[in-house]
Amino acid sequence: PRRSLSLISGVTASPISRSASSAWTEVPAGPPDPIVGLNDAFASDTSPSRVNVGVGAYRDDDGRPYVLPVVAEAESLVISGAYGNEYSAIGGDAEFCRLACEFAYGPGSVPAAEGRVAMSQTLSGTGGLRVFGEFLRKFGAHKHIYVPDPTWGNHIPIFGNAGIEVRKYRYYERATDSLDFAGLCEDLHAAPEGSCVLLHACAHNPTGQ
Repeated sequence: PRRSLSLISGVTASPISRSASSAWTEVPAGPPDPIVGLNDAFASDTSPSRVNVGVGAYRDDDGRPYVLPVVAEAESLVISGAYGNEYSAIGGDAEFCRLACEFAYGPGSVPAAEGRVAMSQTLSGTGGLRVFGEFLRKFGAHKHIYVPDPTWGNHIPIFGNAGIEVRKYRYYERATDSLDFAGLCEDLHAAPEGSCVLLHACAHNPTGQ
């Protein structure tokens, strides 16, 4: 038997065979996510003193996600339609990018004033890294990127799947539970000229350093 798939927009796709779905039966399931597994373990733990140290998110005294008032206010403005629903430019909303740059680098930033800071609005940090990985593979002087050791677990596969070689620079000194600043400087000084480096701007994940 043959049937059509109706899309949300109301456009009807070309008829396909039901047997085509069998093409997906050989796709293996992805490996279990350790963070999600940790959340599941937390949810099933009956200890009154349990603490969720998985996903880094603000929580209230009852362990529920805490929405910052400024986030709730921004959300209400978006829902109200005060800023319209027009598509943004390919690089995102220009005013948003400008304000984000000013927030991150400061209103008197010399690099920003000299045009040495590039910005693009993306969907989440993960989405931004994937977009940059694709950009680096196509236009970068090198096809590698340096990430801190350790770094957040999804950083390495994101760049690897974008075709980028992932190299590490020393960051965390496990023996002293502190930043290995000397090792960091030595590794970055030894990197080839023009190399790209992934930096965690605030609260290094997963060490918090």
